[in-house]
Amino acid sequence: MSTEHSPGDTPHEPAEQLHTRLDRIEALLVGGAGPGQAGGAAAVAPPTRPKPVWLTETEAEQRWAVTVVILIAVGLQLFLPDRLVIHPRWMMPALEVGLLVAIVAMNPHRRMDRSTRVLRVLSLALVAAISLTNGWSAVKLVRDLVHGGGGTGALALLGTGGAVWATNVIAFALWYWEWDRGGPVARARGTAEYPDFLFPQMQQQGLAPADWEPGFLDYLYVAYTNATAFSPTDTMPLSLWAKLLMLLQSAVSLLTVVLVVARAVNILQ
Repeated sequence: MSTEHSPGDTPHEPAEQLHTRLDRIEALLVGGAGPGQAGGAAAVAPPTRPKPVWLTETEAEQRWAVTVVILIAVGLQLFLPDRLVIHPRWMMPALEVGLLVAIVAMNPHRRMDRSTRVLRVLSLALVAAISLTNGWSAVKLVRDLVHGGGGTGALALLGTGGAVWATNVIAFALWYWEWDRGGPVARARGTAEYPDFLFPQMQQQGLAPADWEPGFLDYLYVAYTNATAFSPTDTMPLSLWAKLLMLLQSAVSLLTVVLVVARAVNILQ
């Protein structure tokens, strides 16, 4: 009896068994089903990454906090002496209040849920007006202090310097609030791919509700801590513009505080 094998028969069986064993090993390594089971190794779906909190759509922010703080900034400008303000002294406060009224008139809802090019331009123009006015006052104050002026008494000087410093905090808080992820309306819609500021509530689940979103008072806190510590505290700037803005605010705040306090101490002595 012949024991010869026909071509293409048993010589291929060891190779097929080897491939089968390799398939089983691969399935075990990836945690999938073995050969012959439903789906095989290819049916194993890759683990899904959780959606970042800044991409979650949230409820639009209320406008009361930012409106009140803007009015406080206008009031602080009216408090400053004539030598430190842009003349006529009513011009810039009137412009700022006019821009605020126009913004509210174009979106009269309690929450800021509407975004148009005109509204965006008006909002940035309002922040720029407040920043320009306070920057002018800060430069004039520093010049007076360097040349030995700055007020008739220590209390008057501290009050003037405090008003400029506080308005500086408000102005930078408005910039942070307006630019982070495209502004309050864009943040509520969750359209930005990456955040500009990383708040603690955005880093770990369980620290805040799932739909938490930073509001204006959160950015005011960031501006205040940066103006007092001269560095980030619990909220980290991520984008380059955020880092540069915080650097500029720290420099202005440090210069104002050092010169005002030094001059006040000199007056008291």
